[in-house]
Amino acid sequence: RHCTDVICCVIFIVVILGYIALGIVAWVHGDPRKVIYPTDSYGQFCGQKDTLNENKTILFYFNILKCASPIVLINLQCPTTQLCVSKCPDRFATYIDVQASYRYKPDQWNYFRQFCKPGFNNPRKSVAQVLRDEDCPSMIIPSRPFLKRCFPDFSTKNGVLTVANQTTFKDGRGKTRNVTDLREAANGINNVLDARSVGVKIFEDYAISWYWILIGLFIAMIVSLLFLVLLRFTAGVLFWIFIFGVIGIIGYGIWHCYWEYDHLKGIPGSDLTVYDIGFQTDFRVYLQLRQTWLAFMIILCGVEVIIILMLIFLRNRIRIAIALLKEGSRAIGYIMSTLFYPIVTFILIAICISYWAVTAVFLATSGEPVYKVMANQTMCKYANLTCDPETFNTTNVTKLCPGAQCTFAFYGGESLYHKYIFIFQLANAFVFLWLVNFAIALGQCTLAGAFASYYWASRKPADIPLWPLFSSFGRAIRYHTGSLAFGALILAIVQLIRVILEYLDHKLKGTQNSFTRFLLCCLKCCFWCLEKFLKFINRNAYIMIAIYGKNFCTSAKDAFFLLMRNVVRVAVLDKVTDFLLFLGKILVAGGVGVLAFFFFTQRIPVFAQEAPTLNYYWVPLLTVIIGSYLVAHGFFSVYAMCVDTLFLCFCEDLERNDGSTAKPYFMSASLHRILGKKELSPKKA
Repeated sequence: RHCTDVICCVIFIVVILGYIALGIVAWVHGDPRKVIYPTDSYGQFCGQKDTLNENKTILFYFNILKCASPIVLINLQCPTTQLCVSKCPDRFATYIDVQASYRYKPDQWNYFRQFCKPGFNNPRKSVAQVLRDEDCPSMIIPSRPFLKRCFPDFSTKNGVLTVANQTTFKDGRGKTRNVTDLREAANGINNVLDARSVGVKIFEDYAISWYWILIGLFIAMIVSLLFLVLLRFTAGVLFWIFIFGVIGIIGYGIWHCYWEYDHLKGIPGSDLTVYDIGFQTDFRVYLQLRQTWLAFMIILCGVEVIIILMLIFLRNRIRIAIALLKEGSRAIGYIMSTLFYPIVTFILIAICISYWAVTAVFLATSGEPVYKVMANQTMCKYANLTCDPETFNTTNVTKLCPGAQCTFAFYGGESLYHKYIFIFQLANAFVFLWLVNFAIALGQCTLAGAFASYYWASRKPADIPLWPLFSSFGRAIRYHTGSLAFGALILAIVQLIRVILEYLDHKLKGTQNSFTRFLLCCLKCCFWCLEKFLKFINRNAYIMIAIYGKNFCTSAKDAFFLLMRNVVRVAVLDKVTDFLLFLGKILVAGGVGVLAFFFFTQRIPVFAQEAPTLNYYWVPLLTVIIGSYLVAHGFFSVYAMCVDTLFLCFCEDLERNDGSTAKPYFMSASLHRILGKKELSPKKA
């Protein structure tokens, strides 16, 4: 063996080093506190230690009516002054009422002014000037903190939306408004709050049932292992039971169609044709026609004949497929360590996801505070322009646009780094996809090398290497990093294009241009098909790399033409394998799920006292079912890779050898018996 695709290997290493450098730069410039802490109108964090806002952890909005929805409040900037406060208001009050009574009710003024700008303590200032300069809010509403922001304390009383049991409130500008004016914000907030309540209960369920969930997943692992072992003996039985079951069901369908056809004979109107009655929204009308049942019977007869003919002409290839499945089970039995390799792939992918997510957050939070002019007047020409809060009051903006303010908008900058943040985010996503695909490719090549060493052993298991999995992993890393990176690169490019197309489709959903939507739909479909094709080619190319040690392009070409020369066998093996593994996944997930259902609903008398009391029994139940399916998928993915590897080795064996003494077959005795004498020639592979 020698190193393959060295140039791509060097590029891959350079890209990884560049990715690390990008992460370091992002960590230097980024500040995750911008995500954790809300930011007031002055660009200061609420609740940040060693600042004036250390004890003010909640963000308060002067006029929440200016904010369209809570989504705008969380992600964008609402066009109203925002201050950090220590607690949310707990009562209704307006600035007009508080100012009028501040002399004989100073407590009300002291309470209200904590929601004014820091340092403001001039109740004699006219209401018009206070509201124009936004020194204080025109009103305060009973609120509660959510996501560290003050939202109105909505509740429903007898089906009526209320705030602190009131349906109306004064807006501080001389109007009495209904609470329903806040309905758009209320609906979203209450839904999220309800979800938070449900989330707390779900967390409680997990806290008291995690032990039993782990036991359920362990049972799923044991059942998956048993299924793989038993496939050596039951693969053929399961497949033929399913096939004859399908034939029997279709046969019953043919008989039922004939019975309905004969039963409708002589009934008035049953001899009409579909053309005579035209299109009907009630499809039961068609079931009253003899022609409908005749058509069903003809279609089912055609399907039945096709299945029977396929079984007759493809019986030998089906037997080969079943024999390969049994051989795969036997190979895994000799190399049990391969069943646990998916854990390595999972760890590598988890590292990639974590690094990508952290880097993306730091990139998104890079930059300095950017301030923009927030004007109450829609015709203000300075609205949304950048400004400097320190010199804003000395400009003409406040004169031309009364009430305008220079408030914090977002984090950004004008430097070269800040201008290319979007490009860096794309690069972050692209390298992430490349690394994930490389981790998957490394796993496939490692497993293929281990199972190939089993197939090409003259005496099984005596000639199998001592540590086949570790040896294969070492060969893949030492010699074929470049080839694996090359295959992963091609796939990552296609996946990035698909991500961009999905983004464009999301942005253009509201457009009325039907041609654009049609073009995007076609492109998405084409690249989806291309990705599926490339995954198929890459998978088989990695197998050939593990067997022969050639570069990626040569291996992909050899694998493709080898599969094309055995295209019927490929199709049969693929469908037989997919069916049996899907049956296994359903069996494992369904069996463990049924057991978990009876346990968590306390329907097993022996364990009734052990079962935890839950808010929602479906929480651990769904976790066990989904987890069992994923556990089974992890084990069965190894089995599928084993079968694919053995199949390519089998095809190569047929083409390279002829069963003679000089060129003996490496296949097992069961495969040799199925082939028979007529297929001992390499030309009839």
